[in-house]
Amino acid sequence: MTDLIDTARALAERFAPRAREWDQTRSYCWPNVADLAQAGLMGMTIPKDWGGKGASYLDTVQVIEEIARACTLSARIVVEANMGAISAVMAYGTDAQRALAAPLVLAGDKPAICITEPEAGSAATEMTTTARRKGDRYILNGIKHWITGGGVSKLHLVFARVFDESGSEEGITGFIVLRDPENGIDPKGFEVARLERTMGLCGMPEAELRFTDLEVPDDMVLRPPSGFRRGFADLMTAYNSQRVGAGTIAMGVAAGALEHAKRYLKERHQFGRPLAEFQGLQWMLADMDAGVHASRLLLHEAARSAAPFPDMFLAARAKAFASETAIKVVSDALQMFGARGYGDAEPLERMYRDVRMFTIGGGTAQILKTQMAGHLLGMRVPQSRGGYSDRER
Repeated sequence: MTDLIDTARALAERFAPRAREWDQTRSYCWPNVADLAQAGLMGMTIPKDWGGKGASYLDTVQVIEEIARACTLSARIVVEANMGAISAVMAYGTDAQRALAAPLVLAGDKPAICITEPEAGSAATEMTTTARRKGDRYILNGIKHWITGGGVSKLHLVFARVFDESGSEEGITGFIVLRDPENGIDPKGFEVARLERTMGLCGMPEAELRFTDLEVPDDMVLRPPSGFRRGFADLMTAYNSQRVGAGTIAMGVAAGALEHAKRYLKERHQFGRPLAEFQGLQWMLADMDAGVHASRLLLHEAARSAAPFPDMFLAARAKAFASETAIKVVSDALQMFGARGYGDAEPLERMYRDVRMFTIGGGTAQILKTQMAGHLLGMRVPQSRGGYSDRER
């Protein structure tokens, strides 16, 4: 969809001068969100029957790259308004759940996917948040941490261990929870406990959410096709799209840094000639370009594999490579600027801080490589203390 990419490129030009403001004031970019919603870039992957554009993941990652070149914060919002939680709801939800979620996202809401806990990060299946059946509803109790968008998101997909009324565990699934205090939706038992002060992406809240006897109606339970027992695997398959999106943000930031570097090498003169004439810097630039291009190819390959979600191995490989490469590219670009890059006269120091998180959030590079190795070897690669002796447990 060339029109979407052209729209994203035009918005990126508008967003670039604003990016510093969101970073320095640590404020959510509501004006950008309004622009994104008006342009149809929020919820563009939502099927046309539900008001979206039915855009493919390949279309979406090309849009994300354009936005990320200018404003990492806005690009992250685009990812989460098109992948992850909303993808899971649109794929596995009931018609009533889709009818609830789609308009919220199309209007500008960035859904929050609530998986991580204080003691369950990479080991997500060790989560302790519970959902106990009580009549026609479930009672949620637990803590979620590092929840992106906590405090600004309306739609939350909260993952919890499910127990029936007799106390027997049934598996893990997601629960749709709405919170919108400004419009009178402030469920009892849902608390935004605190916000983290982060190194980068400073305008995006990262929250600790606490659920205390939070009542969720049965019709807000997401029931994947494999049922509760295997449902977590289904939902994490949907999360592969978000990993491709996160990798694309990293690549887009790196692509933006590369453009800044090319400009500066031509503008800046030392020893009576432009920096562009120094061979050492030329070689750095060539390596940066190759890294960005290779990342783009891997990400596009993963996006094309969607059926309906990207392949796990391709998504893991693309995100791990793109995120690690982006840190190197942005760091090298900053190096080319010298002290000017280290200060805030140029956007490189912000871009460097922003891009650093993408080897961490959405699956660390190390965990993704472990998944890749398991696929390549055709075997499980357990991480528990018991190691390989635990494989059949």
